[in-house]
Amino acid sequence: MHNRSPRQLLTLTVAALAGGFALGTAAQTTDQPQGIYSADDILDAEVYLSENPDQEVGEVEDILFNEAMQVTALVIESGSVLGLGGREIIVEAGQFSLLTETQDDDDVEHRVMLDATAAELENYPVFSDAWWQQARLQARDAWEQTQEGAQSAWQQTQEGAERAWETTQENAQRAWEAARDTLSDGNN
Repeated sequence: MHNRSPRQLLTLTVAALAGGFALGTAAQTTDQPQGIYSADDILDAEVYLSENPDQEVGEVEDILFNEAMQVTALVIESGSVLGLGGREIIVEAGQFSLLTETQDDDDVEHRVMLDATAAELENYPVFSDAWWQQARLQARDAWEQTQEGAQSAWQQTQEGAERAWETTQENAQRAWEAARDTLSDGNN
């Protein structure tokens, strides 16, 4: 077991479950997920195409998270394989899975498998300062819209509950008055 600081453990604690790592196993592992993953273990993990699991296409250079600390993408340093010319490419969550393998000496190795062909990989966006700025703005706007939508939904729920309570009170008052009037008419 590695000695990790709480910060290192927090880095990917929930990301694998919430953000998009699909977990697989190999060698002496069971089909059970690890439960917690360290970014340190995922960084520099070798990356392969699912269609050709024996040819390495690069390694994980960075892990990108959103405001909710969910993995949104990986930055893959492609090296010069498959004619990619050593680019850093962006692979969004849902386009990759993580295979975890326990070796005979109990070392754990991680492999990232891309759900793409070599031709599709050539068209993935390149990680650059311009891409980063645009992605940051889009993610911030999406986060703000999500917060506004949640706030609006909460307000609508509160208003609907208040209206339902008022309607219930009014209906109860009418029922009480009708019952009282019926009893009064029966006594006269």
